Formats: sequence, structure tokens, C-alpha cells
Amino acid sequence: MSIAACLLLYGLVVATLGPRLLTRWTRPGVAPRLGVAVWLVAIISVPASWAAAAVLALVAPTLGSHQPVRILDSCLAALEAVAAGDAGVALQAGLFALTTGAVAAAGFLVTRIVRWLLAARARTHDHARMARMAGRQLPGSDAVVVESPQRLAYCVAGRPHAIVVSQGALDTLDAPHLAAVLAHERAHLDGRHHLVLAATRGLAGTLPKVPLFTTGAAEVARLLEMCADDTAARAHGRQTVLGALLALSGAATLPTGALGATGVGVLDRAERLAEPVGFAQRWRARALLTTTLALLTAGPVITGALSATGLAFCDPSLAFCDPLTIAR
Repeated sequence: MSIAACLLLYGLVVATLGPRLLTRWTRPGVAPRLGVAVWLVAIISVPASWAAAAVLALVAPTLGSHQPVRILDSCLAALEAVAAGDAGVALQAGLFALTTGAVAAAGFLVTRIVRWLLAARARTHDHARMARMAGRQLPGSDAVVVESPQRLAYCVAGRPHAIVVSQGALDTLDAPHLAAVLAHERAHLDGRHHLVLAATRGLAGTLPKVPLFTTGAAEVARLLEMCADDTAARAHGRQTVLGALLALSGAATLPTGALGATGVGVLDRAERLAEPVGFAQRWRARALLTTTLALLTAGPVITGALSATGLAFCDPSLAFCDPLTIAR
């Protein structure tokens, strides 16, 4: 099987089986940071492997078929030969059409993603600025209090970032619970979770028909909330974070682009805080996710390493591997 076919198959397998398997393995949130890493590697590797497969499928026929092929050493020379027409008019036209289509498609996708990110950035920055203007400083804290009876606590990215707490939340939370909520929101901002969510949601919004991207965006959001829960729990204890989460549950919907303690997966997170898993289950989950992360990373890397070291062979019996056959 050619390297291009291997990369294409890798992308198809991950895009098809990834959403179901990764959701099953990461949903309990036993190791949320590892879960986020696994989802992000899967989301990035699929389009990257398909792009590499498209390039290799085009240049491989020009690299010969009777000796090991060092594709990474020969790609530029092969592309130059195809572009110059040395491999035939058909391949030259194919390269032109593929390049034009790839550039147009990439430009369209990048433009849509950038527009989505810029719009999201403008919304959050405007919200942070308006919250600081309309609210008052919470004594002894960098948070802003807004006059609202709804029980809300969230953070929004801006210059500077803003942690917003409603008067309704202040009336509901005691001092330890409020401290846990503020620690949760600071964990989001310190971890730059808003950037990760903006990227995954932008990709999902641009390609809503790809389950890996849409499911991945939702699951990454859940896992990042669990990461913030863990950070707050290390400082204030699990039971305190759980009490704060329950006190704010059922609150109104958060503003678009905001990250809040009650924004995503409240029930799952409450169960996770109330009944932490044991040592053995935690390490089994870590081992599974670490292995999955290694496999997702190694799939395209090993294929590329084989080509770079000259261990990839092209089968002379396959017509598409023989440039002389193509020329005829």
C-alpha cells in the first residue's frame, strides 16, 4: 500500500471511529487534560494527513518504482518536473487543477474560520469591557459584580479579561463557595481555555457535517470545565467546589463565548466531584488515553518516517506507480 493510501486510510479511520471511541474513553473525565490532548491531536491530524496524502498521491508516480523511494528527498524535484510538463501534459494539468482547488478550498476554510474567530473575539472583548463599565469591583478580588438577580458566574476573554459575578450569585454563595467559583474561572483564564474553545468551535462551525469536529468541540468544552474543577478543588476541596456547582446549577444561559462553572456538563461534573474514582481506575484511564495519544501521533509520523528513511516501496505491478505507464 502506498504512503498516500496509508495516510488517507488513517484519516478515514480516525474521522469515522474517533468520535464514538474518544467520547466513550474521555467522557468520565478521569484524566481531563489527557482527554483534551487526545481530542486535539485527533482533530488536527485528520486534515493534516489528508493534505499530505493528496500531495504524495500526485508526486509518487514520478519518483520511480524499482528501488526504495525517498519521498521527502524527492518531492520538490518531482513537483518541479510535473509543473514543467516533464512527466506529461496530463500530470501537469492534474497538478494545476489540484493546486488551484486546494488553494481555493484552503482559502475558503481559513477565511471562514478567521472570520468566526474575529467575530467571537469581538463579542467577548465587548462583553468584558461593558461588564467592567457597568459593574463594580468585588472587594478583595479581581472579579466584577453586576446587578442581576440571576445566579451567574463566568469569565470572558478581553483586554484585560473579566470575571463576572452577578448579585444573585453573591447572595447565594457563602465565602468558601465564592472563592471556589472564582478559582474555577481563573483556571479557565490562566489555562487559556478560551483560545482552545474558540479554535475547536470555529472549526466545528465551519465544517458542521464532520462529526469529529462537532463532537470534538463539545467534548473538549466538557473536559476543560473538568480541568477547571480540578484546579479549584486542589485549592478549596472537592466538596466545596461541588457545593458551589450545585448552588449555581439551573442558572440562566451564559453569554456567547463565556466560560462559566455551570455552562457545560453540570450533572456529569457533579457526579465526578461527589464520587472520585479510585487509584486503579485512574491509572487504567491514564494508560488508555496515553496509548491512544501515542497511536494518534505515531500513525502519520511513522508513515512519514518510513518515507524519509527510504523504507517505502512502490509495487511495480500497480499501473499507477509506473510513470511510463502513465505517460503512455
